[in-house]
Amino acid sequence: MTKITNAERPLRKDAAQHRQQLLTAAVQVFNEQGMDASVTEIARVAGVGIGTLYRRFPTKEALVDALIREILSTTIQMARDAVRSPDGVGLERFLEASSAYQAEHAGYLRRLWNTDHEMVKTVRQLIARLLVDAKKHGLIRHDLTSTDLSLAMFSLLGVLEATLPVAPDAWRRHLDLLIAGMRPAAADLPHRALSPASLDKVLATHKASLRPE
Repeated sequence: MTKITNAERPLRKDAAQHRQQLLTAAVQVFNEQGMDASVTEIARVAGVGIGTLYRRFPTKEALVDALIREILSTTIQMARDAVRSPDGVGLERFLEASSAYQAEHAGYLRRLWNTDHEMVKTVRQLIARLLVDAKKHGLIRHDLTSTDLSLAMFSLLGVLEATLPVAPDAWRRHLDLLIAGMRPAAADLPHRALSPASLDKVLATHKASLRPE
């Protein structure tokens, strides 16, 4: 008989509810106060005791990891939904939906680019499929690459961080410009796209810069 571990057992209804309350509160608190916000404040906003928080998430890092996993899971579902869009419009729909979702989670979005989670690879694979379909239907410039898309999405992070406090919808204009630049053009872009290996180095450097001293 296979032994079921505690980690594999489904949470009781109240435990699952507390977990979701804490995740929702963490989004709010991190958006308002940044990643330096305390878990005590998250527990207060969630309306639970600090002991309940630590039973669900033994460390702050575990809580952040759960949030990242939730973002990636939702992003994967958005990409899968977009893949089913007809006539090559899935890529643009995904960019719009995922950008809006990122704006709602900007308080800890930087950590999303600080992960080599396996789910990130799944997102990249789905985006590559969306790119192929958009090109097939003539909706996107033929020299656009998946690394171009990754950098475009990365650029949104900087815009969100700079503008959200005073102009919460400024990212939408930025996305409009990005999408407009992706549409078919008579001439190729004059500079080469970043290679996948170079992109990985860029993200690795970014990840290293976020490590605490």
